[in-house]
Amino acid sequence: MSAYEECKQEIYRIGWRVQYKARKIHSREFSLFDNQPVDYNFTAHSDSKICVEELLNTLPVHGKTILCKLYLQGMTEHEVAQELQISQQAVNKCKKKMLRSLSQITNS
Repeated sequence: MSAYEECKQEIYRIGWRVQYKARKIHSREFSLFDNQPVDYNFTAHSDSKICVEELLNTLPVHGKTILCKLYLQGMTEHEVAQELQISQQAVNKCKKKMLRSLSQITNS
């Protein structure tokens, strides 16, 4: 195999890995209401959004902001971290804490 073909193959592999990683990140951080079927019940959808908004209002402002950006606006943790000028680790930690809090609220 020539040097050109080896470089071409390696670039292809790198590109594939980058795309794979992007798909994995996107699949973990999908927007909450993006995957609605075309023929959905408007009332049930609206009720769900109202319930989500009411639950989010029980959270601290910072946590609410992060969850809204991640799940309602469809941003990634990295994008939220850049916008809020905090680390991605801080966004992830806050997200997990807020989701635990919401879980406790809904289960009580």
